[in-house]
Amino acid sequence: MDADPTHDVVVWGATGVAGRFTAEYLTERYAPEELSLAVGGRNREKLDALADDLASRSDAWNDVPVAVGDATDPESLRAIARETRVVCTTVGPYTRLGTPLVEACVEAGTDYCDLTGEVNWVRETIDRFHEAAVESGARIVHGCGFDSVPADLGTLLVQSFARKSYGAPCETVRIYLDGGSGSVSGGTLASFGELFEAAATDPLARETLRNPYSLAPRGERSGVDPGEQRWPQRDALRGGWSAPSPMAPVNERVVRRSNALLGYPWGREFRCTEVVPTGTGLRGAATAGLVAGGLGAFTAAMSVGPLRSALRRHVFPDPGEGPTREEAEAGSFLIRLLGRGTGADGPFTVEAEFGTDRDPGYGATARMLGESAVSLAHDEVNSPFDGGVLTPASGIGLPLAERLREVGFTASVGEASDDR
Repeated sequence: MDADPTHDVVVWGATGVAGRFTAEYLTERYAPEELSLAVGGRNREKLDALADDLASRSDAWNDVPVAVGDATDPESLRAIARETRVVCTTVGPYTRLGTPLVEACVEAGTDYCDLTGEVNWVRETIDRFHEAAVESGARIVHGCGFDSVPADLGTLLVQSFARKSYGAPCETVRIYLDGGSGSVSGGTLASFGELFEAAATDPLARETLRNPYSLAPRGERSGVDPGEQRWPQRDALRGGWSAPSPMAPVNERVVRRSNALLGYPWGREFRCTEVVPTGTGLRGAATAGLVAGGLGAFTAAMSVGPLRSALRRHVFPDPGEGPTREEAEAGSFLIRLLGRGTGADGPFTVEAEFGTDRDPGYGATARMLGESAVSLAHDEVNSPFDGGVLTPASGIGLPLAERLREVGFTASVGEASDDR
């Protein structure tokens, strides 16, 4: 990276739906003297039109620079990385399109954040680039959207409170997708399809999905946690019934990587599980069964080549499709986390909430990704790492939670109430 880079942040893929939401958010939230921003991608005409539109929406921005490059032209990506503090990318599927940009940032020592939930690809970047990123000082922070900021930062909130208040970490954290409304982007579903495609053809991808510790550092990819819940179960901490979460295969592995990277402050016996709570009694049990059955059927269909191709061709929206601005601002989500541990005075339970009143896949994600990029650009992080392939909790930490509170997120933690 240049000693005095031209841009603090480049939003890469800014003409796509998620990229546009992120660029709009950043130009609305920050003035040019607070954040030197550029929009990036491969189509100059579309970028120029976006830059003009962003400037016309704002009293502060008279001009938004553009940065043109292409994933098939590594030198163009290197040039962008060299003149930028943080590349903030929404361009997926990352398995197919993301590696050259990560490599360019690692070579330049440029920080990077993205929205990926493609754990097979995250495993690839860990194995290929972690040591080089440590050496160059590039902080490569994956999963800075709905996957996996709420789960990862929420767990960090729980564990930080437990250690401060009780002198011990929680041995177990359960993450509950408690509610919300919103849409799933075409890019997210395209990434989901890529994950199943890789699992069908690549033994390493299959092993990544089988092993709950597959994102841990090399030599530490085993442990006591059996991995995600697969069937309806009575909930051990909250009572009632719960069903498997579709996001658990991503979020749980990210949380375990955070624990490992931070030196196991939550213990090597730490377990985390993400679930969907479905209520009590027969209705709760039946709902859990329906959720688990639907998720199982979808997973089975995506595991069969012809069915997977048909779903991707005829059912999934195209990458780049998404909601209107009004729809993105109308959604919401709420994640609750419960942690159970044992301190000097006996067992304790910690409770956290993480959420906001915007669509999780777009409106909320634009803020989570945008604030992750600003945290890195301004070096407002609480992290022991100057470089490496990192997670939100290990690479940015609690300053990101504070930034999100300032823009309307709930990110609270305390002793668990008795009326759960």
